[in-house]
Amino acid sequence: MTETGIGKVTHYFGHLGVAAIELRGPLSVGDLIHIKGRTTDLMMKVDSLQVNHVDVHAAQAGISIGARVPEHVREHDVVFKLAA
Repeated sequence: MTETGIGKVTHYFGHLGVAAIELRGPLSVGDLIHIKGRTTDLMMKVDSLQVNHVDVHAAQAGISIGARVPEHVREHDVVFKLAA
């Protein structure tokens, strides 16, 4: 699988289990992503995206999104999109 950098985590909302991610590339519900950092190594399928608290199916580069994550991630963690 190839990994393409598509953004970085700008904030983690622990009480919601949501990561705020600033996108540098497109991301859609159903995409497989890899979030990597100094202590983070998480692979997951995107099951929800929000832009300004509104559910969306996809978002483009330059947008800040919220994505539900199953574990703690940290600011500055890099987000990669996986492709076969």
